[in-house]
Amino acid sequence: MKKILCIGHASYDVTIPVNGYPEENSKNRFENKIECGGGPASNAAYLLSKWGMDTSFIGVLGDDLYGKRIIEEFKEVKVNTDLVEIDPKYETTLSFIVVNTNNGSRTTFTHRDLEMKLKKELNIKADVILVDGQELEASIKAIKDNPDAVSIIDAGSLKEETIELSKIVNYLVCSKNFAEDFCNIKIDLKDPNSVINVYQKMEETFKNELIITLEDKGCLYKKDNKIKLMPSIKVKPIDSTGAGDLFHGAFVYCIANGYDIEKTLKISNITGALSVTRMGGRYSVHTLDEVMKVYNQNA
Repeated sequence: MKKILCIGHASYDVTIPVNGYPEENSKNRFENKIECGGGPASNAAYLLSKWGMDTSFIGVLGDDLYGKRIIEEFKEVKVNTDLVEIDPKYETTLSFIVVNTNNGSRTTFTHRDLEMKLKKELNIKADVILVDGQELEASIKAIKDNPDAVSIIDAGSLKEETIELSKIVNYLVCSKNFAEDFCNIKIDLKDPNSVINVYQKMEETFKNELIITLEDKGCLYKKDNKIKLMPSIKVKPIDSTGAGDLFHGAFVYCIANGYDIEKTLKISNITGALSVTRMGGRYSVHTLDEVMKVYNQNA
């Protein structure tokens, strides 16, 4: 079995569901809250291990209750946590997520110490590497130490670290926001020229395979020198938290198992779409059987 390494951000999420986004300068009482681990690379690692892959997560946690809970969650699905760094100087990253249950949108408030990063030098072999831009030095080292590994980035937001890593990976799987901010061009699916212009500008800098995720619209990709749209499935959204993370986790799974790009994107779209029908990032991870059942229905 191939060894998968996920490097980057881990947080502890507290999700608060509300009927409509709260007004400013108001008091609001909520009856329920959902607590679980989160973070792009962390959620992807959780999915991959739950789907039976040999997966290790590398990131930093505080020596506190939230960090211990994240480790416990990882162990439940057999994620290898031997390389997780516990730093007592910092608190585990904490995210508060307000979910509007009327439309499934979410607003996230995250606290992370800017100095919190991996300090130990790591030496690990991997066949597939997923990075999210949070641990720049460790990500570069892992990719350089494993020249034969397939490398993938979850490029969510435009940051210098994310741009640097995006230049050295095999697959740049980025959000619509990342692509639009980098190119200073808005993607309009009704205007094919906007899509072409974004791809041309991105390809001038990034010499790899480019996929642009479009949330509920699916994703853009290139095959046979043509830019194509892989549509997603229609679902009723409850909470969009972690949908992109799980799309990337499924993408890694498919690439590790040798699937072609179109099957990979179909499965990844389905995984992300199904996740928004449940509340909370970890609880949004459907089983592989559940995903493949929907894939076979929509193939």
